Amino acid sequence: MASLLDSVTVTRVFSLPIASSSISSASAVPSVSGRRISPVRVLEFKGLKASRSLVTQSASLLGANRRSRFARGGRIACEAQDTTAAVEVPNLSDSEWQTQVLESDVPVLVEFWAPWCGPCRMIHPIVDQLAKDFAGKFKFYKINTDESPNTANRYGIRSVPTVIIFKDGEKKDSIIGAVPRETLEKTIQRFLVE
Repeated sequence: MASLLDSVTVTRVFSLPIASSSISSASAVPSVSGRRISPVRVLEFKGLKASRSLVTQSASLLGANRRSRFARGGRIACEAQDTTAAVEVPNLSDSEWQTQVLESDVPVLVEFWAPWCGPCRMIHPIVDQLAKDFAGKFKFYKINTDESPNTANRYGIRSVPTVIIFKDGEKKDSIIGAVPRETLEKTIQRFLVE
């Protein structure tokens, strides 16, 4: 059974330039290939949230002949949002592994990640929110596989993100890839009952 996947156009509103008013003379503006370039300041990216209004605005800018492309289905565009309210899950190193994870008196969820990994960035806010929701019942840590390769090799981490649940110093379960919150939550709850 084959399924049809529509393409989604996402506007990049997090990188819209803002003209700088600090340069007063035309001679201070840099030139590349004979063209003058005005200085810009780029907005800071702070997360994503869905917004249907941006899609409507994009469709109207492109004209009526292309509007049907955007009008079908639930098109979603992204815009910057503040994510400072999230709990920061601490990073571990190889030297802290024994005391923080293996000798823990409560179950531990460890996310193995890497800074270059896109799916890791997708799962970070989920792990942060779960750490907030299960505080006191479960410990949560992240370990950068580039900075702590010994621990990653010991547990056979071949792809990131990988989430491993430890209880009583033993590996109990592992989940590979960026998975929905519900998947991680069900796994956590299985080890709270035991």
